[in-house]
Amino acid sequence: MTKRQETRSRARRSVTTAIVAAALATAGMQAPAEAAVPAAAQSWTSLMYRSLTVTATGAQLRQTLATQRTTVTTRTVEVTRATAALSVAAKQVTAATNADKTAKDRVTAARAAVTAARKKLSKVKPRHKSAVTIARNGVTAAQKTLTVRTTQARDAATALAQARSSSSAATAALDTANNSVKSASAAVVLTEQKIAALKTPAELAGQAAAVSRSVVTAVRPAFTTADTVVIYGTTVHRTVSYAYRRMVDDAKKAGIDISGGGFRTKQRQIELRKINGCPDIYTAPSSSCRVPTAVPGRSLHEIGLAVDVTSGGKTLTSKSPAFKWLQLHADEYGFVNLPSEPWHWSITGG
Repeated sequence: MTKRQETRSRARRSVTTAIVAAALATAGMQAPAEAAVPAAAQSWTSLMYRSLTVTATGAQLRQTLATQRTTVTTRTVEVTRATAALSVAAKQVTAATNADKTAKDRVTAARAAVTAARKKLSKVKPRHKSAVTIARNGVTAAQKTLTVRTTQARDAATALAQARSSSSAATAALDTANNSVKSASAAVVLTEQKIAALKTPAELAGQAAAVSRSVVTAVRPAFTTADTVVIYGTTVHRTVSYAYRRMVDDAKKAGIDISGGGFRTKQRQIELRKINGCPDIYTAPSSSCRVPTAVPGRSLHEIGLAVDVTSGGKTLTSKSPAFKWLQLHADEYGFVNLPSEPWHWSITGG
């Protein structure tokens, strides 16, 4: 395994562990500290959790997509407005630049006029009083014009600076708007990909069913009672706790009461073999007992992965409303019936 593959593998395990933890939390439980959950069990729990939540997940993603598409539309309008604002700002810069040049040219011309007026005054002889007065008035007028032109040039320069500042701000606003559109569009694509990647509940439940026997094989050797939790009075393995809780809750919504016996010890399995008249406790097949009863060490009850379902305090029969409901829906929660026992439901059907 390469370093990259190992990193991805650790990431997948982390995600699966998080889903398992979420399932347990939803079921009102916490996983024991440092508990080692077999990979097959993690996979089953993850698949069933996703199967039972994928419809809600899809609805949430579609709602998110609608919001994101609205955001793209809004951001696109902002780009249009920002583009128009930048165009206006650019025209203002052009006009202000021309005005600034004209004002500067006028200042230059006014200064030249002042110089010319002073030169003319210097040439007038003092004895020609009227000519001196006219020349002096010319200098005064030229200086007044220069003052006006200088003020106009200063105002034009200020207007040009403001126009350039507005243009810079408009450019930044357009960049921001364009980036927002790109970001919003990327979010839409990502959400669309997530929606497209969603599997149906049946597909996910089918994948869980495909690994169910591996779950049994992985769980049995290291099983302890610490691996069980109580759901509505029924003790089951934590791997199936979320799925079992959902099944009971959904059955209740349909008017069907479900309860039953889940986990039992090996000693209790031995007692049941005796009670049910099995010819031999450890070797006789289940079918040889008055009531079919698995050989001790083989029952899925002993690891909390099977439930003998009751409804209204009564054991199920093939005619029970609860049995008929389970026939239609139990596979949605990862539970399969043992055909010879209408009451017996497990993750493998064994």
